[in-house]
Amino acid sequence: MISIKGYLSPLIFKNSNNIPKFLNVINRYYSTTSTTTTTTTTTTTTTTTSTNNEKKSIKIYKSTTNNALFNIATEDWLFKEFDLNKQTLYLWRNSPTVVIGRYQNPFKECHLQRMDEDGVVLARRYSGGGAVYHDLGNTNFTFLSPTSDYSKDRNTNIIINSLSAIGISPPIEASGRNDIIVQGKKVSGSAYKQSGLRSFHHGTIMIDVNLDSLQKYLNPNKDKLKSKGITSVISRVLNMKSILPTMNHEMVCNSVINEFCKMYGNENVQVEELTVSDLERIPSLKETYETLQKWDWRYGNSPEFEHQFEKRFDWGTIDINMNVTKSIIDKVKIYSDSLNPSMIEVLSNNLLGMKYNQEGITIAIERTKTVLNNILDSNSQLDQLKEYLIKSI
Repeated sequence: MISIKGYLSPLIFKNSNNIPKFLNVINRYYSTTSTTTTTTTTTTTTTTTSTNNEKKSIKIYKSTTNNALFNIATEDWLFKEFDLNKQTLYLWRNSPTVVIGRYQNPFKECHLQRMDEDGVVLARRYSGGGAVYHDLGNTNFTFLSPTSDYSKDRNTNIIINSLSAIGISPPIEASGRNDIIVQGKKVSGSAYKQSGLRSFHHGTIMIDVNLDSLQKYLNPNKDKLKSKGITSVISRVLNMKSILPTMNHEMVCNSVINEFCKMYGNENVQVEELTVSDLERIPSLKETYETLQKWDWRYGNSPEFEHQFEKRFDWGTIDINMNVTKSIIDKVKIYSDSLNPSMIEVLSNNLLGMKYNQEGITIAIERTKTVLNNILDSNSQLDQLKEYLIKSI
């Protein structure tokens, strides 16, 4: 109630004609005040109720294929398309694959010849970080969030809680910037990406990875290969199946889904399963998948680097120095004490512009053989050199 003392008397006594106008003003004032007060009270009550009972909307996807390029393409498609009003979880795993970071050099990080012989896929992801080996003993997770509600710590806690829930004994701890450790060894590593309103946190969970393959396909010894790319760090790792024999991919997925739902106050959320057939109904996903398959993306995106090859053959010593940009040989210098200088000169010219891979080396050698027409037994020498170079790159 507002007092009108000291305001009403002068109006009444100085000009009684003002009374009706004054009463109209008072009525309008109290009418407006009453409505505003009621509205404010109602709004406050509604907000309080919403805050106390709020459940955040979530979406869960799970891949049913082990095709690494499809799964990585799906992750990128989800990142571009996921609903910014929802917290999203994506679970997946790959057949044997080496996944390198966006700015890494596969020729430095991987033993490409062994991978090719064993049918191991090379994939380059869109996010940064180091090279990792995936197989069916490894579960991958991706959390996608609006940047305004993005928390690495919250995501990490979901993974830690899910491991605890299936019976991994504590301590299960976050370590450093992006690892989870059990018994002092790494069981999960993560990488992150933020772009405007969108953010993601993805990582691996080691269940029963073939640890021999880590050494077989990653970090070959190439002392003379100098690159501007990021060198991976080999960490001490632990397969959790060794301490929990019943652990498997489905168990981990179910536990992560449960903890994800609990974190955001949701229950009985339907999981949407994704298959390779989705490529035909989602054009943007198909486009990303086709990009990831291309040689230009997987190899051609490599940073500039130099590689020196030196080998003693019966016919002489050869020292080849290559400069490679986007996986194309753009500079070559060959030193040799061979008695066939024409072979050295022609080979140098034919290597320029070739892809830095088995195919490119083979084409250059065969062209050189054609030009020389086996002068001074050059075919045999070139075949020996080809075999050596293909094994070395």
